[in-house]
Amino acid sequence: MLDVVLLSRLQFAVATLFHFLFVPLTLGLSLLTAIFETLYLKTGDEDYKRAAKFWGKLFLINFALGVVTGITLEFQFGTNWSKYSVYVGDIFGSLLAIEATLAFFLESTFIAIWHFGWDRISPKLHAICIWLVAIGSNISALWILLANGWMQHPVGYVLRNNRAELESFFAVVTNPFGWLEFFHTTAGAYVLAGFFVLGISAWHIIRKNELAFFKKSFNVAAIWSLVFSLFVVLNGDIHASHVAHTQPTKLAAMESVWETQSGAPFYLLVIPDEENERNAVEFLGIPKLLSFIAYHDPNAEVKGLKEWPKEERPPVEITFWSFRLMVALGMLFILISIWAFLRRKTPEKDRTLLRILPWAIPLPYLACELGWIVAEVGRQPWLVYGLMKTSAGVSPIAPVQVVISLLAFILVYALLGLVDFYLLFKFARKGPDPKEDKEAEAAEAAPATL
Repeated sequence: MLDVVLLSRLQFAVATLFHFLFVPLTLGLSLLTAIFETLYLKTGDEDYKRAAKFWGKLFLINFALGVVTGITLEFQFGTNWSKYSVYVGDIFGSLLAIEATLAFFLESTFIAIWHFGWDRISPKLHAICIWLVAIGSNISALWILLANGWMQHPVGYVLRNNRAELESFFAVVTNPFGWLEFFHTTAGAYVLAGFFVLGISAWHIIRKNELAFFKKSFNVAAIWSLVFSLFVVLNGDIHASHVAHTQPTKLAAMESVWETQSGAPFYLLVIPDEENERNAVEFLGIPKLLSFIAYHDPNAEVKGLKEWPKEERPPVEITFWSFRLMVALGMLFILISIWAFLRRKTPEKDRTLLRILPWAIPLPYLACELGWIVAEVGRQPWLVYGLMKTSAGVSPIAPVQVVISLLAFILVYALLGLVDFYLLFKFARKGPDPKEDKEAEAAEAAPATL
């Protein structure tokens, strides 16, 4: 028999994971485009102006489809999660309203001025426009992640009239969980955008297309990727420690810890056996490392999953493998970023690196998706951690209704995804517009003389 809770969760997961194929590139590429245009203002180098136009065009394609896929997510709070919306509407709704009225309108307004404003407004004003777009995109992410952070670790509320009502807006917007999510998510997005620019630049450099142009893009992206691939791991460590204090069941699932223990070791090789509540394999343990990572105390107690009833544990295998693979990819990004950084001045001399980078473009996408799976699956069975279970938040609708909308989402999203990736692929391969011949333009514009 079809389960409306499972179907609604599946539909929201499909919509979220698909939407998040677009969000990180928007967050990172908007800032990189702004940096390229600022470099043009500072140096007068036409290649940086062309870079702002080229990468900005790819940003616009991605932005347009990202907006379309994001709107359906907010509708689902009403269609599939109406009981949740009634329960937390005072808090959750206010954050999403600010996101729409402040951030979304900021980026939407100035993105039009930036796109149509080339050579129509002053260069400085034009550069300000793309910075406002980039800031607006990232502010948008902040409000959404503060809303999600409240679901992960609710603060600033009071239970009244069978609802969670807002008591302290300040507590909600300063929620450490939300801010750690914001820094971790945006840093991951910046790594993705850096690898996107590196990969496309490498593809052109190895073919000697616009060599000088793409070497400049490569140089900026190599520095950018190294900075944020290091930052995302550092921030991830702080975030994981906060999770240990606020969501101990998620930490236990992330590390597949079944028994409570002090001075818990960290095993390099683990294979969970969820059915029998144990690990089928535990190998290469480093004494006390897990306690130290989680609580910054080598003798700290780490609670095992058996501390909680089965129905209050998250799915262990999905959470564990998603977390381990995400961490492994994060380490790989550091190695590739260091390699690219060291070769940033003469990338054309390292054909091995140039061959690897285009194939590395999908990896940060995978890491970002895995991060969301850890965050959301690891929070189960709670919709709002410790307050409201997922099963209590679903709308009173028939399962067949969700089946129809789920199939429609999959069909429409698949088409949108094909359009997006086709356009990105087409314009990325095409490269930048040719350099403007200013002498010819000046001669053409000059009045005819005898």
